[in-house]
Amino acid sequence: MKTIVNCETGEVVERELNKAEKDQQKIDEANVAARKKIAEAEAEAQATARQELLNKLGITADEAKLLLG
Repeated sequence: MKTIVNCETGEVVERELNKAEKDQQKIDEANVAARKKIAEAEAEAQATARQELLNKLGITADEAKLLLG
């Protein structure tokens, strides 16, 4: 469903999406899902790298916060 609002007149029209709009919606949803997966993978890689560094230094995350805080 698509809602179109005319700000000048206040008229509100709701209608079904046409084929092109449905196709674009699917593309947009796929792009959002792909970006979300990339962000999750990057966050996981950063967390892993952080933990590896803490292990290498032989300190805990709390101890690192004390050093940096």
